[in-house]
Amino acid sequence: MIEELQDMPAGVVGIRVSGRVTAEDFHQFKPTLDRMLDADEIRFVEVVAADYEGFGQGGLIADVKQGFSTIKHLHAFKRTAVVTDKEWIGHAMHALAWMIPGEVSLFGLDELDAAKQWAAS
Repeated sequence: MIEELQDMPAGVVGIRVSGRVTAEDFHQFKPTLDRMLDADEIRFVEVVAADYEGFGQGGLIADVKQGFSTIKHLHAFKRTAVVTDKEWIGHAMHALAWMIPGEVSLFGLDELDAAKQWAAS
């Protein structure tokens, strides 16, 4: 599941992913993504919940397709905060950070407020 976080600072989009993320979840997220990509600067907080299990039916393909749709907006990405307690995501972030545009920072689930402030600053 992908759900938009409502209590974000101005100019920051936040989402929470949990359970198994499917193609339908990405389809429902598309209006939020489109709104985010319309901004001059993209500041993003992604919370990976403790119950996140990875991709479900069609989720990986939908993720890759949406990723390609952001290529022409790479210059707009300013800050991405990833909030999780999943150790493997932290390792993946450190290994792949060079592929993520803008600044990227990792926060624990108990640091969500700090992640929001960092993304907004």
